[in-house]
Amino acid sequence: MTPARRSAPPACCEPPGGPPSQLLLAGDPQSARAARVYVREFVTHHVPDVSEDHLSDIALVACELVTNAIRYGTAPGDSILVVLSAEPGRTRIEVHDPCRRRPRPKPESEERQRGRGLSIVRVLAARWGVDDRPFGKFVWAEL
Repeated sequence: MTPARRSAPPACCEPPGGPPSQLLLAGDPQSARAARVYVREFVTHHVPDVSEDHLSDIALVACELVTNAIRYGTAPGDSILVVLSAEPGRTRIEVHDPCRRRPRPKPESEERQRGRGLSIVRVLAARWGVDDRPFGKFVWAEL
């Protein structure tokens, strides 16, 4: 008996090309750079005529959210998840981490070298927030 040949799935069921909508990253500082690159590739693929200003803003927001998740939401060996959606006129980024502690914007200070990330997100994003998930939280922003 000859084995049955497997046919290719119909065109309607093939996975779409381009970067996936989710990226799992190590809870390491180098992941912030990987997130910036990923966001630029994803948004450019899904919104080909996106402006360079929008790409720069969403990459900066992604970098700030990932940096905060790594710094305040992970322990050694933990991972974070970046989830994106993009369409003309709107890009949404979520950064999931395993910690329930919610981020708090810090007051502005000329003396402190850190603590400006959420202020940057507030200025660039049309909306942003924090939601719980079963094992942790996710911080999201829409531009």
